[in-house]
Amino acid sequence: METELSRQLGIEHAIFGFTPFPAVAAAITRAGGFGVLGAVRYTAPDDLARDLDWLHDHADGKPYGLDVVMPARKVEGVSEADVEAMIPEGHRTFVRDTLAEHGVPELAEGETSGWRITGWMEEVARSQLDVAFHRPIRLLANALGSPPPDVVARAHDHGILVAALAGSARHARHHAEAGIDIVVAQGYEAGGHTGEIASMVLTPEVTDAVAPLPVLAAGGIGSGEQIAAGLALGAQGVWLGSLWLTTTEARLGSRALTAKLLAAGSGDTVRSRALTGKPARQLRTAWTDAWDGPDGPGTLPMPLQGLLVAEAVSRIQRYEVEPLLGTPVGQIVGRMNDERPVQQVFDDLTRGFERAVDRINRIAGRSAA
Repeated sequence: METELSRQLGIEHAIFGFTPFPAVAAAITRAGGFGVLGAVRYTAPDDLARDLDWLHDHADGKPYGLDVVMPARKVEGVSEADVEAMIPEGHRTFVRDTLAEHGVPELAEGETSGWRITGWMEEVARSQLDVAFHRPIRLLANALGSPPPDVVARAHDHGILVAALAGSARHARHHAEAGIDIVVAQGYEAGGHTGEIASMVLTPEVTDAVAPLPVLAAGGIGSGEQIAAGLALGAQGVWLGSLWLTTTEARLGSRALTAKLLAAGSGDTVRSRALTGKPARQLRTAWTDAWDGPDGPGTLPMPLQGLLVAEAVSRIQRYEVEPLLGTPVGQIVGRMNDERPVQQVFDDLTRGFERAVDRINRIAGRSAA
């Protein structure tokens, strides 16, 4: 499963695996892919440094990368407290009432929220980059468009390729103009922040728009056959995220959440602003229904929504309140029916890819005859 991009990076398979878990990222890299650690959950630089060092020590000398959430425009002098003050009291009341309706306990005294989307903030994201640029990462990916020009230049000075996610050909062309090295064409089916164009349409549009820049296909990919389809559409690799959530190396911290993922079908997700303020595909729950329903106050723009619901999400996860319990995940969740090691997932992906290639070769051979 080699392409020009995989050969450039020295990986066996053109499979890029995004994950918030260092153990999963390391396992992806060891299996011959390219593990990418998500940084958005790290608010302390020392924690990110520790996990990047661990990842390096367990990657068997193979390459890996980091994914950040950073706005393209540089905004300085705005603190988290400044942003918190912008949240309307009515929205805070709605959160309290929804949690009370479902009997969600308070966190224990002294226990703080373990989940806050603050990686979007200039000061947090740049502190993450300071950590990353002192380590031998090979790729820096940004989930909110092109990073600021000085970040792109700094990455290139360190010999690091820069990738950015795009939900349309227009976004992809902006990335190319910003000096991005790799465009991730993320279709509507994908988990997390995603646009409105499906992968089958988006991938060839993006590859045509930014050629000869390499493109990774993302969204709705969870089998080797789907990888073959992405490459057939012009991509030089695939970007997979949801598929790793039910691997044995993942640490969701909730058996109830894992059970929900294993039981979910492809129709059990929803594209909602309830988590971050931007449309993000996630499990449909009573929480998303409350925010998206006619009685809700309406979600706030990013980053206000993420800060507003941070403690609530931590409480829901801490006490495993099943009706409200969810996570970002793509429509491929319908294929995530058992817990397997990352290596076994890779074995299944490569076998499926070989089957698809053999099938196409047979069809092509009959057509030629």
